[in-house]
Order: sequence, then C-alpha cells, then structure tokens
Amino acid sequence: STGQRQPTDINALCDEYLRLAYHGLRAKDKDFNCQLVTQFDPDLPQPEVVQQEVGRVLLNLINNAFYAVQEKQTMLRSQAIHTYQPAVTVTTKTGCGRSDESAKRVIITVSDNGTGIPDAVQAKIFQPFFTTKPTGIGTGLGLSLSYDIITKGHGGMLTVTSEAGQGTEFTITLP
Repeated sequence: STGQRQPTDINALCDEYLRLAYHGLRAKDKDFNCQLVTQFDPDLPQPEVVQQEVGRVLLNLINNAFYAVQEKQTMLRSQAIHTYQPAVTVTTKTGCGRSDESAKRVIITVSDNGTGIPDAVQAKIFQPFFTTKPTGIGTGLGLSLSYDIITKGHGGMLTVTSEAGQGTEFTITLP
C-alpha cells in the first residue's frame, strides 16, 4: 500500500485480523480452541488511518491475547483443571464524551481472560525489547511498535488494564 491514510471500516478490519490470528494459531495447534467474541458498533465512523499499520497493531494485540489464554489453559490443565474456557473479545465503539471532538473518537478494545499482566510488569510492556515470553518466542518489539503506530503515527492512545491471573484489556483510541 501507499501508506496513505484513508477512511477505514474498523469493524471489518478488526473482524478480519481476529479471524486471521485465530486461524494462524489453529494451523500451528489444532487442539487449541477459543471463544471469539465480537461486539461491533454498527454506527462507527470511519477514521482515516493507514490500514496496514492499524492491522499490524490489531494482529499483535490479538496474538498476545491468544498467547495469554493458551498459557493459562496449559497451566490449568497441568493442575487437572479442565473447566477453563479461553475467550478473546474485540469490541468497537464511538468515544463517549460531552465535546464533539471526543464523540468522534473510535475506541477498540482487545481483551482476554488469560494469564493477565502483573502490576510490576505493566509499566514496562511498551518499552522496546521488553518481553515476558520465553527466549525465541517474542522479540519484545510488538507492543513498543504498536504503541508508536497508534500514538505517534495516528495521534491516538494505547492503554492497558490487567489483573494477574484474570485477564488483560488493551484499548486503542483513534481520533
């Protein structure tokens, strides 16, 4: 692509990358199953973004969510607990606020019910080369690049809320 910003159907982009990531993981691990939940705002405006860049961010966040639920499932199975149902949720909505400007914001959340991120680690996750994954699994660049794409490249925000052992939610806010 030309790297030009163009009006983008964020719902379609989110759906496409959620399915792409899931089928990619299933190709590697046929035993992995996960509930995919989507809640898309049908009246979402179409922000002008570089589709490939926002797609890269979505793919990274979704892949991380799948990794977290897969890790939790493996851990629980090793403890003979088989009741856990992995779930990854992607939602979109229009920004809520009193001003016309905040009403135009597009908010995308990617959440999971996986391993969660301990508080001590959350402050470091957007730093280049920081990773909690084993050697050879992650480079530590995914969240750093995602943060730069959203904040510097698109003038948005990328935030995280997480509870260790319970899950994680990443929120992308685009103007």
